[in-house]
Amino acid sequence: MSKPIILCVDDEKVVLQSLKTQLKSAFGNAYTYEIAESPADALELIDEFNDDEISIILIVSDWLMPGMKGDEFLIMVHQRFPKIVKIMLTGQADEEAVKRAFDEANLHRCLLKPWSEIELIETIKTALSL
Repeated sequence: MSKPIILCVDDEKVVLQSLKTQLKSAFGNAYTYEIAESPADALELIDEFNDDEISIILIVSDWLMPGMKGDEFLIMVHQRFPKIVKIMLTGQADEEAVKRAFDEANLHRCLLKPWSEIELIETIKTALSL
């Protein structure tokens, strides 16, 4: 059986690599860590994993990305896969977007960039224990 997936979505490669490194360091081999550089790529990955019956249990997404904002992306994911835990990571989301993500995507938490690794890992541990 495949390990559950944590998916990180951000248009900056350095952010994705940093997230992946921190997650692997904290959670080891308990999960598979996937990255996507855009919401479109992430949606494609989500569909592929769903087709293969592999569970994505958590998504960490940036807000400001080309093509689609993080709140729109997370709302779209929530409509199709309401059980996926969603965390937004941003340096510049407006309050309306964050509120919309909480209201319409059941956002678990919004963390500000630059994030604290301890805060990120604690947030994920809390989210996954629900």
